[in-house]
Amino acid sequence: MIIKKIHFVIDNTNKAKPFRKKIYKKYKNYPPKISDVIVVLGGDGFMLQTLKKYQKFNKPFYGMNRGTFGFLMNKFKLQNLENNISRSKSVSISPLEAKVTTKKNKIQSAFAINEVSLLRQSRQTASLRIVSGKKVIIKKLISDGVIISTPAGSTAYNLSVHGPILSINSKKIAVTPISPFRPRRWKGKILSSSTMVKIINLNIKKRPVSVVADNLEFRNITNVLIKANNSIKFKLLYDKNNSLTKKIKLEQIRKQWV
Repeated sequence: MIIKKIHFVIDNTNKAKPFRKKIYKKYKNYPPKISDVIVVLGGDGFMLQTLKKYQKFNKPFYGMNRGTFGFLMNKFKLQNLENNISRSKSVSISPLEAKVTTKKNKIQSAFAINEVSLLRQSRQTASLRIVSGKKVIIKKLISDGVIISTPAGSTAYNLSVHGPILSINSKKIAVTPISPFRPRRWKGKILSSSTMVKIINLNIKKRPVSVVADNLEFRNITNVLIKANNSIKFKLLYDKNNSLTKKIKLEQIRKQWV
């Protein structure tokens, strides 16, 4: 991949913005429509926002970490940037699409690259039914909520609640409960990414629930339909020794030893 035109997207944080002047002095910031690649400076959250915002341009994304953990990013290194991007390897990921129905019968849609989370909205636990296709997985889950995660997001919030880590090419999604009270021992389920998952709030009045698609929240929901949208592909570029596949494999190994 020959890199001639770069569009930079730089987060407005103390870790990222000091490099804006230095970068723009060295590089011309081409419009995203005509660029060869979109370079993102920031953390994982900023990368997720940028992927969605610039998806319409159908360009590869090369992230450089100026955030905290930076799981989706490469190491920050401005030296030999064009050469590093040219030698990078690409990974394609698809998001989840969530169709949310609220208490007022309003239907809204959102994409999630990492996960869709259903969270209790009050002091009381959520009461949820989880359906996969026509099959009821859990008739009544009493918990703080549930997470539906993509392979790319399986090492994020999903992992923190002891969910499974999915290989990037597994074509699976993980359904993981958050602090389950009943059934207490239910650990969740791994499903095909082609499966339509429906989650129903069984007690809308007394136990309100919100849905969060990555960083977009919908409150007072009655149900949500979730499915992988494989027609959308995000192309992420990684340095040879820093690939997303390798990072996920390392997390899988670490989990085995915990």
